[in-house]
Amino acid sequence: MEENKNSLQQYEAEQIQVLEGLEAVRKRPGMYIGSTGVKGLHHLVWEIVDNAVDEVYEGGCRNINVTVHQDNSISVEDDGRGFPVGIHPKMGIPAVEVALTVLHAGSKFGGGGYKVSGGLHGVGVSVVNALSEWLIVKVKRDGKIHHQKYSRGNSVTKLTVIGETEATGTTVSFKPDHEIFEELEYNYDTLEHRLRELAFLNKGVKINLKDERYEAEKTFMYEGGIISFVKYLNKNKDPLHDEPIYIHTKKDELEVEVAVQYNSSYAENIFSFANNINTLEGGTHATGFKNSLTKVINDYARKYKFLKENDANLLGEDVREGITTVISIKIPDPQFEGQTKTKLGNPEVRGIMDAVVSEHFESYLEENPASAKIIIEKALTAARAREAAKKARELTRRKNVLESTSLPGKLADCSEKDPSLSEIYIVEGDSAGGSAKQGRDRKNQAILPLRGKILNVEKARLDKILSSEQIKNMITAFGAGISDDFNIEKMRYHKIILMTDADVDGSHIRVLLLTFFYRYMRPLVDAGYVYIAQPPLYALKNKAGTKVFGYAFNDKELNELLKKHKDTSIQRYKGLGEMNATQLWDTTMNPEQRTILQVTLEDAVAADEIFTILMGDKVEPRREFIENNAKYVRNLDV
Repeated sequence: MEENKNSLQQYEAEQIQVLEGLEAVRKRPGMYIGSTGVKGLHHLVWEIVDNAVDEVYEGGCRNINVTVHQDNSISVEDDGRGFPVGIHPKMGIPAVEVALTVLHAGSKFGGGGYKVSGGLHGVGVSVVNALSEWLIVKVKRDGKIHHQKYSRGNSVTKLTVIGETEATGTTVSFKPDHEIFEELEYNYDTLEHRLRELAFLNKGVKINLKDERYEAEKTFMYEGGIISFVKYLNKNKDPLHDEPIYIHTKKDELEVEVAVQYNSSYAENIFSFANNINTLEGGTHATGFKNSLTKVINDYARKYKFLKENDANLLGEDVREGITTVISIKIPDPQFEGQTKTKLGNPEVRGIMDAVVSEHFESYLEENPASAKIIIEKALTAARAREAAKKARELTRRKNVLESTSLPGKLADCSEKDPSLSEIYIVEGDSAGGSAKQGRDRKNQAILPLRGKILNVEKARLDKILSSEQIKNMITAFGAGISDDFNIEKMRYHKIILMTDADVDGSHIRVLLLTFFYRYMRPLVDAGYVYIAQPPLYALKNKAGTKVFGYAFNDKELNELLKKHKDTSIQRYKGLGEMNATQLWDTTMNPEQRTILQVTLEDAVAADEIFTILMGDKVEPRREFIENNAKYVRNLDV
């Protein structure tokens, strides 16, 4: 190990380059961490963890420990080289203090400390410091343990030696500042998903998560890396070949890893990463992979007569049906673009990916004819279904202006033509639909009642999905198409509000709808157009039932109401249909008073796993999920 340490790239004080100060961070935290809500709160952890992961490439780090303490403070410990503690040649203070107190101060800017890095590329640690009530750094290097404390971006103590050690590494502990953040409680599941993902992407690294609040602890380490990742993603599905197809190569300074495994589902799941950053919008690495995959499969299908001379080529969507893929690249200078800066833009990557995937995938098909046959026959079946879906889709396309109608299961449109001012309620049942139509604001609120449960799209191809009357009604009402034809610019409403009963059936319908949006209208979720209505569970009335004192959305609110009013009766709403039009407007539809929850997608991997478990064919994972999450359920009717 000593010999390995000596061979590691040197990491010293002079490699820390200074660009500017910290003043703006506390004034405009959203510019640096996205928000001051839950997402921004967790972003602080990711920045420190990303620093530790960067040490995996350059500093021999093999262990990362993340601890959530009782007070929601966080500690991140690594066994890398240890942060530089020498005096910075220009600043005249220890390099670790420069990195923690000066924005854009970091070895990632100079090119000497790290070849590859994630996070905010040198901004992260100082931003975390600026937005923390307190932060403590402990550095083990050069035989000593160094310690320094900060508060809201400023050093409180000098860097001092508090002991001796043969080990190396850095521990950063911090508590988010209550003056900055709206929410201070960390979510264990969010931390668990991301740390597991990082362990998959960095094979052989052990990442330990300990939560002292719940006495919970998990360790993630995967010697198989992204091969293990793909198997994990497919664990509740039926793979079509036993082992994932794996590609790993280095070209110039670019390292490419790809793992592919087909399954019997109809969903396409391609997860791409650049320097451990989840590129949710894809980019040149994902495009290169897709182009190459389509070409190789078509060439093989023609060579071995799966496709006859006059047959049309398979399309990309055909060859990607049922695919689960993880793409991970390591690149010295990633260029991110797109609305959320999660799209890789490096043009040279596309050609390299295309060449690498073509060579290796072609070899796999030639060497594994049985698996190749299964993959190509699935693509051919998908192509036939696509043609059937195309005919069905043409029938659902909106012709000019939709005709408003009060017929059951049909749209009652609004008069507003500006989509940004319009909203549509997807309502469970004709009874609730009738109340909603009577109680709505006709100017900008449209109502679309659903009769019964919609088709479970997790178990169906697009051609079958488009034969569902409820789904056709939704597609036609929205006006934006579906699947690869979906165009969010044509959406007729910028708020889609799911309004279902607060019982088991209502919950099931809501999950069915969310599965449909996630699988076939994903841009709606990404754009923040999908919402869930929150109807009340109780009405508190006088004994005669003639006067309503108030509504309660949970047991806690009900108890608060009961303290204020005596001699009352409680009405427990079993369904939306029990409310008249006025009550439904007052509690659930009036924009001035209602509560609606926006559906957001923080973690595509976690979302795919949940929809597969809840809506897929396998019973055991669903039972296990329900048992593990039963303690979180509130107000469930059985």
